[in-house]
Amino acid sequence: MIESYLKQVGSCVEAWWQRYLAVDSASPQSPLYESMLYSLNAGGKRLRPALLIMAYNIFDNRPIDIAHPAIPYAAAVEMIHTYSLIHDDLPGMDNDDLRRGKPTNHKVYGEATAILAGDALLTNAFEIFFDPSIGVALPYERRAHAGFFLSKAVGPSGMVGGQFADMVAQGSSSDSKTLLKYIHDNKTAAFISASLACGAILAGGTADDVNRIAKFGMDSGLAFQIVDDILDVTSTAEELGKPAGSDELLDKLTYPKLYGIENARLEADKLINSAIESLEIYGERAIILREIAKFIGLRSR
Repeated sequence: MIESYLKQVGSCVEAWWQRYLAVDSASPQSPLYESMLYSLNAGGKRLRPALLIMAYNIFDNRPIDIAHPAIPYAAAVEMIHTYSLIHDDLPGMDNDDLRRGKPTNHKVYGEATAILAGDALLTNAFEIFFDPSIGVALPYERRAHAGFFLSKAVGPSGMVGGQFADMVAQGSSSDSKTLLKYIHDNKTAAFISASLACGAILAGGTADDVNRIAKFGMDSGLAFQIVDDILDVTSTAEELGKPAGSDELLDKLTYPKLYGIENARLEADKLINSAIESLEIYGERAIILREIAKFIGLRSR
């Protein structure tokens, strides 16, 4: 069920951004758009856009198709995610050669173009939230609230701050579990949580609804990163679609490093259970989110 849902949302957001990012091949910006679309179209789980749609549909259930009013914003969160991956892979960051089983953006288009492609995707994502011609189906107040919530989650007090702390901690002798949780909460969980919260906000959920959905996102998002750390140790590059063992090579602060693999798995399981419990009030309306939490805990790539 989850794989089918991810594919449905994925096909909708891909069709949406193909149209949104279309540019005349004679335009001076054409190679930049080609670079942006190279990474956007490279595949992936499309988890964050799917989470936004799942949360939206708890409060305003709609068919999953390109006419869904939240599809542009689901596409926007995937654009932000893709920007972060392009920049993560750069020589000055993780210096990776593979992403989603393909050469990384800077390996194909050069470092300067990769940086600008990431910049453009990030900027375009927020343009989508505030473009009145895109958001006619949803009140401006909801779009502005969602855009603000998302900007906080991916900026220096969220994802970028977590990535910075992760970079600074590389090669250090720190064994701080508090620092490790801070890194993962901000580097990964904050954005996953915000993707969900945006769905609830756009659908007109109450403040309590948004808080519950965001709590689900923080717990399941941290579990997602713990599982990612475990897979980096236990999987091959072919299974992951990116280099395996890079965390150890870069001497990153990870859950397997501080807790061991088995205790890290137990922590991920505990967080998944906590995430599921936070959705009890929604009953059957949240069944797909409960399933995605289980999927996160059991994923193999």
